[in-house]
Amino acid sequence: MDNELIDERALSKLKWRCRRGLLENDLFIERFFRKFESSLTVRQSQGLTDLMDLSDNDLLDLHLGRKPLAEVSSELDRADVQEVLKMLRETC
Repeated sequence: MDNELIDERALSKLKWRCRRGLLENDLFIERFFRKFESSLTVRQSQGLTDLMDLSDNDLLDLHLGRKPLAEVSSELDRADVQEVLKMLRETC
């Protein structure tokens, strides 16, 4: 089930949830969706949703590799979140 693609309604909700206050984050996330939205799985969408609970500054630090995930949030240092973070960094 986790490897199933998310449906359009879930994708729309996820895009709305990913709106950020920091322009740089919005640009990274916009590129992420342009590249991966057609292949995004339920598991990846959960990892992305969890990343969106971070502050804008922590999220930007992760995008840019200034801080490791474990330092920002040990709870998020999981395979699904790491996978999505790698995907986000590919779009930088």
